[in-house]
Amino acid sequence: MGVRRRAIAGAGVSTILLIAGLSDRAIGQSAESSPRNLCPAPALSRVQTATAQSGDTLDSLALRYNVLPATVLGMNPALQVNPVAAGMSVRIPPFNGIEVTVARGQTWADLAAAYGIRADVLFEVNGCPSQMPNRAFIPGVNWFPGVTAPRPAAPEPTAPRLRSPLSRYPLAEPAALVLNFGWHPHPEFEQLVFNSGVGIEAAESAAVLAAGAGTIAYVGPQEGLGTMVIVNHADGFQTRYAQVSGVQVAVGDRIQAGQAIAQVAANPTPPFLYFEVRTNSALGWVARNPGDYIPALAIR
Repeated sequence: MGVRRRAIAGAGVSTILLIAGLSDRAIGQSAESSPRNLCPAPALSRVQTATAQSGDTLDSLALRYNVLPATVLGMNPALQVNPVAAGMSVRIPPFNGIEVTVARGQTWADLAAAYGIRADVLFEVNGCPSQMPNRAFIPGVNWFPGVTAPRPAAPEPTAPRLRSPLSRYPLAEPAALVLNFGWHPHPEFEQLVFNSGVGIEAAESAAVLAAGAGTIAYVGPQEGLGTMVIVNHADGFQTRYAQVSGVQVAVGDRIQAGQAIAQVAANPTPPFLYFEVRTNSALGWVARNPGDYIPALAIR
């Protein structure tokens, strides 16, 4: 049985959409538009090259261009091992995501299966090309600095779901979704945004439960999401819990499915738990639809 979705256009939800989603115009236009006008210029053609100034940091550059620090890291491998320095050229995409190499013979359907994003969305984001490009931009995939990745999951798109180590709902009882996974209109801006997790309605101080057994990989702040707890699970799975307080675990702790790891924070208002499921790949942690792995989070 799936859960209902409750729409809340509050400041907290809007902030999360801006952090997790696109920062550019909507990729879909009116159905009356010509086919050419249905697609924007390819995302990679809109990548800017910024020159770092004295005093610039990874966070300040990301804030200036309205993208995640993780997006800047993914587009600039040198920054994954060295700090920002004055005079450095930094590639900035038009919105959050990562650039990938397209192997010979790969199709949009192949990329969709690998990254959990619809083929038509990938086609449009990359400018509706008549032939597969050598490089493509994948929205909704990012790096997360400071988290050590376990062994990657098998590449078959259905395999992770069959052997998912996730068995528990992240709250004591199923609740309405105030924010759904995937592409949808932003409540305040005329654009589509990609949300990499779900927002689950919850009472302030409600216990946040681990969706599966694993190891705590990160506890700390995440811009726009308050405090975040990240758990690495078996088979290349990872879950993320944000908008929490009263954290009861520390990095390196081994935890069990259903174990209380934090509480739902008072802010935003009304409070809710932000929850993500990701799987590991050679390019970083790929956002997956939590409803595909925890049935009670699926929209029916």
